[in-house]
Amino acid sequence: MKNILVTGAKGQVGSELRSLAAKNFLPDFNVIFSDADELDICNYDEVADFFKANQIAYCINCAAYTAVDKAESDTDNAIKVNVTGTENLASACNIYGAKLLHISTDYVYHNSQNTPFIETDETNPQSVYGLTKLQGEQKAMEICAQTIVVRTSWVYSSFGNNFVKTMLKLGAERPELKVIFDQIGTPTYAADLAEAMLDMIKIHESGNGPQWKGIYHYSNEGVCSWYDFAVSIFEIRKLPVKVFPIETKDYPTPARRPHFSLLNKSKIKADFGIGIPYWRDSLKKCLELL
Repeated sequence: MKNILVTGAKGQVGSELRSLAAKNFLPDFNVIFSDADELDICNYDEVADFFKANQIAYCINCAAYTAVDKAESDTDNAIKVNVTGTENLASACNIYGAKLLHISTDYVYHNSQNTPFIETDETNPQSVYGLTKLQGEQKAMEICAQTIVVRTSWVYSSFGNNFVKTMLKLGAERPELKVIFDQIGTPTYAADLAEAMLDMIKIHESGNGPQWKGIYHYSNEGVCSWYDFAVSIFEIRKLPVKVFPIETKDYPTPARRPHFSLLNKSKIKADFGIGIPYWRDSLKKCLELL
């Protein structure tokens, strides 16, 4: 039985992977879950020892510094986790013959495009978070030939902190909310992303998939603004919250957000045959759990 290592196991995607493993979604694999307290990915010796002792076949790296605004002032820690940590995992994968599956972000792209991004489009991150995630994925692919990077966007889940939970909390406290309408993208239900990544491994193991390398996009299908997302949350939950649209300039933040970050998913669908749910259908599932 082959071993899969999941780093950042207490985060949203890591928690969803744990939930899938508990349902025996990957019966032919033993999944090892680790978070910072069990495995410090920023310490190379610790990572190398772990790989050597556990004979890792695949590493799914869900560990990341994701506090987008805080990263602007806490740059050293963002670099440590997003760049050095990723580099360490890629080095261990390379030495011990493991395949790396690394999660990245829509924040690596620039802000001027208005057609869905494909994997080969120019990158030009506008924030420390985006820059460190880009540097991390570049290092991973340089060091370990068997690396797949999955860029995703607007992740939420029934686990951890996210936009959906924030809206529900604020909606319970206030009759009216203001939400940004001029940032366009697609929400990603972490459970769907987790399942897609495990499907990629299953397909690769069956010998039907492509070479284990390159960049892929994954988010749910469809398109919306943060305003649309918030309205849908209250609509599905039948909460009487009035949502007003505001512009990005009316809600300044330390980090610059992409105004347009729609991801084209043709490549992952063509190479792995993965079906992707519509964002509102997945939102309903998550809200039922909450």
